[in-house]
Amino acid sequence: MTNSSTTPLQLAFIGGGETSVVGYVHFCASQMDNRFQVVAGAFCRDVEHNQATARQWGVSLERTYNDWQVLIENEQDKVDAFVLLTPTPDHLPMLEVLLNAGANVICEKSLVCGPKEAAVLGKIYDPEKQFLAVTYNYSGYPMVRELQQRIAQGELGKIQKIHLEMPQEGFRRPPDIAGKAAQPQAWRLHDEEVPTICLDLGVHLHHLSSLLIGHEPIATVAQFANHSQYDRLIDDVNMLLKYPNDIKGSMWMSKTAIGHRNGLQVRVYGELGSASWYQLNPDELDISYNDGTRKIIDRATQCIVANEFRYNRMKPGHPTGFVEAFANLYADIADSLSAFKRNESYDSPYVYGLDHATQGLALFAAAQASDTSGEWENIAKHQVNWAGS
Repeated sequence: MTNSSTTPLQLAFIGGGETSVVGYVHFCASQMDNRFQVVAGAFCRDVEHNQATARQWGVSLERTYNDWQVLIENEQDKVDAFVLLTPTPDHLPMLEVLLNAGANVICEKSLVCGPKEAAVLGKIYDPEKQFLAVTYNYSGYPMVRELQQRIAQGELGKIQKIHLEMPQEGFRRPPDIAGKAAQPQAWRLHDEEVPTICLDLGVHLHHLSSLLIGHEPIATVAQFANHSQYDRLIDDVNMLLKYPNDIKGSMWMSKTAIGHRNGLQVRVYGELGSASWYQLNPDELDISYNDGTRKIIDRATQCIVANEFRYNRMKPGHPTGFVEAFANLYADIADSLSAFKRNESYDSPYVYGLDHATQGLALFAAAQASDTSGEWENIAKHQVNWAGS
């Protein structure tokens, strides 16, 4: 394992092979700033695809495994962390093995399928002895971090409301990737402890709301719907939210919103002004003030954080993108993991683990209960403690 801060940390991937949706993104993002090196993996259950991925990424076939458990046994003392990139329904048994082995873990969202599964992890995870980070990559965009700082410094005044949405069209119009329609993966067509759309899209919205306004929602009323050809599958969710300090909010996520490839948008309103950010125009932050003034912030203007060197791999006018945002998060994870390995505090504002994941899962469990009852649901009621209540 690595010790020097100038030496890339060593990673082993579980999942994420050439047939994966997210694997190559994680690989590219982890390499971008020379903070990590992928040195081992069990990338795919299919032996041919597994080895093809290793060859493509320059991983030795001697450290490429067809069994993820053998990977953990053989590489546990050789790597700095394991990156878990399998479908969410597979996470719990793999995380149990990893955490029981004392391994450090970087896990693709959603951590697990619901509060009950999170409670299982809570019984075996020891934050003093092992590192666990969940990747919520949209928070890596410079303008999202710029907005967070401006809210924290009071530029918008007392926050009154936040609205988040993430409409996509993939269940009605599968995306055309390299000339081939990318049909939904089989695991995304089955709902788990909470609807899979909440694990897939909703956890991003929860994370962004918590990051930006610094509060967890306390109650929700929700309406779930099925608008696709996949019967009994929730593919559209509308939620109203209550936060502390009388802040109100909403979330909308959909897999059946034709015309939206990925319409992630965040709008925040305060007493003094408002701000909006749209993922398809990621380098600009729109701000309006109560005196009628409006302005657009980008990396070439007077920024609080977005003009830092780390967010400017290329000068303004050359937009930052999804993979670069992911790389920003990987750099934060590298800082936190390195500090953890030195037995130092690693309280990063951008690196989140089990507690935050559990809060998000409780939110969507409450939303599911609200859809059934038609009433507001207290989110705390759906938190499952580590004692297994």
